[in-house]
Amino acid sequence: MQTLRPAADLQTALNVMGFVQADPIRAPARAQDLTLMQRVRGYRAGDLERRYPTLDAEEDMIPNYGFVPRHVQALLHPRVVASTRIEGEHPALLDDVRAVLSERGELHPRELVALLGKRTATTYWGGQGTATTRALDALHYRGEARIVRREGGVRVYGVAPHLSVLRETPLPEHERLRRVIHLLAALYGPLPQASLGYLVSLSGFGLPHLRQELRAAFRHAVRAELNAAKVDGVAYVWAPERDLADVPEARGVRIVNPFDPLVWDRRRFEHLHGWAYRFEAYTPPAKRTMGYYALPVFHGDRAVGWANLKVEGGELHAELGDAPGVRQTATLRRGLDAELNRYRAFLGLGASAAAQT
Repeated sequence: MQTLRPAADLQTALNVMGFVQADPIRAPARAQDLTLMQRVRGYRAGDLERRYPTLDAEEDMIPNYGFVPRHVQALLHPRVVASTRIEGEHPALLDDVRAVLSERGELHPRELVALLGKRTATTYWGGQGTATTRALDALHYRGEARIVRREGGVRVYGVAPHLSVLRETPLPEHERLRRVIHLLAALYGPLPQASLGYLVSLSGFGLPHLRQELRAAFRHAVRAELNAAKVDGVAYVWAPERDLADVPEARGVRIVNPFDPLVWDRRRFEHLHGWAYRFEAYTPPAKRTMGYYALPVFHGDRAVGWANLKVEGGELHAELGDAPGVRQTATLRRGLDAELNRYRAFLGLGASAAAQT
């Protein structure tokens, strides 16, 4: 159960959340930064990338790609992976990359191209990419490599001795599955049972060899472990580790990103707030109703609209949209101004900006 209560520091926020979803789009900053700026006082865009080498943090997959502390990564490995597409296209390449990584200890993708030559391979989306980079990605997914840092947004890979230890002495399977279910229920809940089931299905990418066992663990958790209640006939569930009575009262105006745990589940969003929020970055421009990267706007605990934010000429520009039935008040306007000023500080901009509704 995520709130916008500020954590003492970045590491504490990562530990409390357990998973922060990543996304490469910057509008006006990456999703991981937008999520953390709402939960770490004084957070600035790029702090996670800058501080990553000193944090207890890893890049991994659960239920999507993002950042986890190592105690969460321990739930995902050893990860048993079937033959990947890159192995089918370039059968000997993974062994070559393993050997170079073992020798070097760290590798930037362009170094690998210089050493092994440039070859192409099919990407996850069906396009063409650099084969050696796809091989590094495959080793990372297998737990044979880790991301040690990023240089200009590009992942630099290194050896992963802590994951080698997990391959030798993994956590018990039932503990791994149970803790994954509880992590999802704590991070995204309370949420409809069907939505948690969808998150569990997505987490099959994090635990590919345990998909059936993960579903069975979910069914058991719903029956015997998770708290539950019906709201307007919809079955909601949440982790027993989270006390709903301890949730602080929401105040002021906050602008959150499309992947924030508060809004990730569109089913819950529409049920609780009475209108449908849409993420339209991949929708043809002519068919968009909210904008390329609309960010939900909350006033207290109510979602009252959305904002499209962009930086031009060193200034933050905001295009605002109102949810059905929402009336702009002086209080809401003051809250929006304060939140936009907070975004300017987060982005390292000056105090002036333009906003339009």
